[in-house]
Amino acid sequence: MKILCVIDYLGSGGAQRQLVNLAIGFKHHGHDVSFLVYHQHNFYREMLAQNNIDIHEIIDPNYFYRFLKIRQFIRKGRFDAVLSFLEAANFLCEMSGFPKKNWSLIVGERSSNPNMFRSLKSILFKYSHFFADFVVANSFTNINMVKKINPFLPSRKCKVIYNYVDFNKWRPAKNHIPMQNGKLRLVVLASHRYLKNLNGLVEATNLLSDNEKAKLEIHWYGDEHDNSKAEGLVKIKLYNLEKNFNFYPATLDVHSMVRNADVVGLFSFYEGLPNTICEGMSAGKVVISSHVSDIKSIVNDDKLVFDPSNPAEIAQVLSRVIHLNPNEIEEIGVQNNKRAQLLFNNDSIINEYLMLLSSGR
Repeated sequence: MKILCVIDYLGSGGAQRQLVNLAIGFKHHGHDVSFLVYHQHNFYREMLAQNNIDIHEIIDPNYFYRFLKIRQFIRKGRFDAVLSFLEAANFLCEMSGFPKKNWSLIVGERSSNPNMFRSLKSILFKYSHFFADFVVANSFTNINMVKKINPFLPSRKCKVIYNYVDFNKWRPAKNHIPMQNGKLRLVVLASHRYLKNLNGLVEATNLLSDNEKAKLEIHWYGDEHDNSKAEGLVKIKLYNLEKNFNFYPATLDVHSMVRNADVVGLFSFYEGLPNTICEGMSAGKVVISSHVSDIKSIVNDDKLVFDPSNPAEIAQVLSRVIHLNPNEIEEIGVQNNKRAQLLFNNDSIINEYLMLLSSGR
């Protein structure tokens, strides 16, 4: 098949990483794959080039002219299938197929933002799904939100496919020793946005005892998109937590960061199905997470899930993992890996997408 993947830009976000990984998976299955983006960002450009996947850019500051150019590109591209992620890209692809098309169109919902119920634009976008062949979400939470907004959307068009994880890459590290130097290494892979809740993590860390603080290292990888990091740094200094927090830019070498972690954490107020939790489990790590998306039904231990708006609850979970011994950390990781292999098998997920992409025409 000739498959076009469409997204706003190729930044370091979770949706972008998931679509890039899917595209590479399609390519390895022998399909002709390319990307279309309408904002410039080069984070994944080299990775796609290494896999011989072309990137087409349609960049125009005028929304209407941009839509016309995208519509023309898709309609003249002789594609067998189009796969888009995120609501604006979905809408552009759906309108590009109106009033009729000769390619299959799969649109991906990737967010469980509760504000969608109050946004006229989001409501419009959900009703435009009538023009897609299938709507795929990566959580039951998300697909239920879509169906609540658009109750007329046929259930046969609504699918849930969990995140793609490459188990050849995301396998437990045999030589990792938990709690080296007596410190728990907590890794957070998230952009700096208010919704990622750095403030909640800072407040929770401040609630720990001095002995617990002395055993905790937090390593946060992500680029800045608002003032949340700057405000967090002020609080970190105010609470004398500089020895606990370490910040780095977003990285393509996510695997190495997770491989060296004792615990992988997510503190967001809302998410789709977060890559960092899926990959952390696959890598045999302890994961702690706010109760977003389908997390409570995915993780093995719901005592490691917390309310992101409650720093005391986050602190309770942090305290629990700080007091785990190395054997307990390894055992939880083993169980997480087994669970991940059942839920995120890369071959079955690639095949599910390919089946939808080939059946929509």
